[in-house]
Amino acid sequence: MSLGQVGQTITQKLTDAFTPVELDVIDESHKHAGHSGARPEGETHFKVVIVAEAFNGASLVERHRAINTALAEELADRVHALSISAKAP
Repeated sequence: MSLGQVGQTITQKLTDAFTPVELDVIDESHKHAGHSGARPEGETHFKVVIVAEAFNGASLVERHRAINTALAEELADRVHALSISAKAP
């Protein structure tokens, strides 16, 4: 399944910010239909799996904060929920 505009924006921002060796952005909005924050057009709930050198030596909280900072605009507006798995290689 291809990503919509929001998913593509998330992919680009994370790529630019962290130069990951692995990045998977998954739109899980369909799993949350009818739940709080869900929109009929989707692109509200995402899962991000990212592996990047930038996370070397960073704690779990630091990695999550860095991702949340990179995606602040999306999280403030369009994205209701973001599940994150962030690791160093």
